[in-house]
Amino acid sequence: MAAMLTAVMTATLGLSLTSAGPAAATENGSWRAYGNTNPITSSPSTWRCAGSKTIATSVVAQVCAIRSSGGGSVQAAVIVRNNRSGLYSVAAAMDLYTTSGVNLGDWVCSSSGVGANSWSVCFGRTLTQSKAVNSVGASSPGGDLGQSPSV
Repeated sequence: MAAMLTAVMTATLGLSLTSAGPAAATENGSWRAYGNTNPITSSPSTWRCAGSKTIATSVVAQVCAIRSSGGGSVQAAVIVRNNRSGLYSVAAAMDLYTTSGVNLGDWVCSSSGVGANSWSVCFGRTLTQSKAVNSVGASSPGGDLGQSPSV
């Protein structure tokens, strides 16, 4: 089932995406700066990400679903890579659904500066879940980031 962002995220980010049924309450996500360390390759967890989308000149973002190395925990994330020589501000939102369509949560990270030539990640809360999950994400500016593969 294709997961969609909730109407609350749509209003927060000003995007024209709709909800795919009853939504969990939207929570605040949290930004983590990675500097020039790739968050995917530096993590012991399994990341399944949609393709990178250009959200501005020299700035790309992608939505991911993450499973812990032990397999019992999952998380949604939006990665932003800023290849500019200066700070770039961006907001992000994502959801997390089981592949059977159960909404596990929706998260929004308010606008934050991503450092020059670096990565930052907006993470949703870590949840216990053994079923496969995927995530749909968006950024502002940038819009729809698509849907991650299942993990």
